[in-house]
Amino acid sequence: MRNLFILISSMLVLSACTSTVAPKPDDPAYAPVVTGATDYQPRAQGSLYQAGNSMMLFEDRRAHRVGDILTIVLSESTTANKLAATDISKETATEIANPTILGDPISLSAVNTFATSIDASREFESESTSDQSNSLQGSIAVTIAEILPNGLMRVRGEKWMTLNSGEEFIRVRGLVRPEDINPNNTVMSTKLADSRITYSGTGDFANSNKQGWLSRMFNSEYWPF
Repeated sequence: MRNLFILISSMLVLSACTSTVAPKPDDPAYAPVVTGATDYQPRAQGSLYQAGNSMMLFEDRRAHRVGDILTIVLSESTTANKLAATDISKETATEIANPTILGDPISLSAVNTFATSIDASREFESESTSDQSNSLQGSIAVTIAEILPNGLMRVRGEKWMTLNSGEEFIRVRGLVRPEDINPNNTVMSTKLADSRITYSGTGDFANSNKQGWLSRMFNSEYWPF
């Protein structure tokens, strides 16, 4: 009884350790990079062209500096199917004839013959099926956090939405090539390299999709049965 209590207590501790901490807004890993403020230049009255308010005829407004904002268009769709089947069987038969002495079989009063036969068989059969599909559509604005020496731009950002019974959030992080930025300052999520895309939530709806601590204990890898 004592050993069973120790086992259950250990399982409770291990299952509690595997629980994840709920995410919170303003994570530094997804925080925007804010550049220094520029000095305000008062407008000179009476002039048609003013410094700092002009734009070149062939210039666009694509993000290209640290702190600039661009939009990531989320278009993710994945489908995975897996089927595994295993069937192992083994049969063994051994037969030993009754020994003889000078042609006469050996026997005792209690045992008429020493002939022996051994039969053994083993069989193992297993089958598993896995089917998973995911889809994510939407958009999120991110900022350029760093420009690498090879020209790639590291972008990151998050969006939090407060609902009636909790919050939902989207987090995006990855590398963008300048040539993948569209004229409307958007980038497809399929163009992100080393991307980290997270869509989840907190609150009652998110908790309803999670197992309780007792269920996690029985379904954890530490449960021996």
